[in-house]
Amino acid sequence: MEKLYSPWEKLTLARRSDRPTAGEYINTIFENFIELHGDRYYGDDKAVMGGVASLKGIPVTVVAIQKGKNLKENIERNFGMPKPEGYRKALRLVKQAEKFNRPVVLFIDTPGAYCGIESEERGQGEAIASNLMELASISTPMISIITGEGGSGGALALALTDRVWMLENSIYSILSPEGFASILWKDARRSKEAAEIMKITAEDLYKMKVIDKIIAEPEGGAQADPKAVAEKLKEELYHEFRELRGLDSDTLLKHRYDKFRNIDSEFLNN
Repeated sequence: MEKLYSPWEKLTLARRSDRPTAGEYINTIFENFIELHGDRYYGDDKAVMGGVASLKGIPVTVVAIQKGKNLKENIERNFGMPKPEGYRKALRLVKQAEKFNRPVVLFIDTPGAYCGIESEERGQGEAIASNLMELASISTPMISIITGEGGSGGALALALTDRVWMLENSIYSILSPEGFASILWKDARRSKEAAEIMKITAEDLYKMKVIDKIIAEPEGGAQADPKAVAEKLKEELYHEFRELRGLDSDTLLKHRYDKFRNIDSEFLNN
């Protein structure tokens, strides 16, 4: 019988260092991935990788928040916490995809946007807000997939899309349980308790219609069989894009608008 994980156990799985990174999924799901760099304003943020690829013959743009597998890689990738130039690079690639009518896949795995002083100096809040505003009106199909942590506005900046999916043991929340406990109870030691009440799991968010699909993981988490999870994602993406590409741009944008307006209504009614 498959083990049922508590929210805290799912959070622990989502943060595991051996959990597959976005780069690993990209290598399995797509063919001929060519990475592109830079935001054309400041520099290249290695916490965000992106480029063009092929999905079973469909040209696509891929954007991903990338963590490392060890300390050296995590330092290089800033532990998956993008800076403003990372979000601006992501938006540049999405707008390029719109120009060439390519669907977009966005992988999300971040504890949140980087809040260091240099990020504030370079306009972190404005970069995230611009992404939200621009993604709402992009006229090409977009699918976001939360593969590990989906933390705060740092995750939301890549998730205002036509479909939002979560891996079974990933989490998506306004902030970390540690931050929640520190703010609400002034005691970060109560983070496990916070995780239980925050509704951070894929199952909770699917019930609230915040996300559209849950991708099953093998027993023990995605790291137990990364290839199987990637192959599942590949098939799901292919079939979903075939449907979304059949919509004209006006219909696509209306459905995206209605989707997020309906989420607002669900919360107001509850």
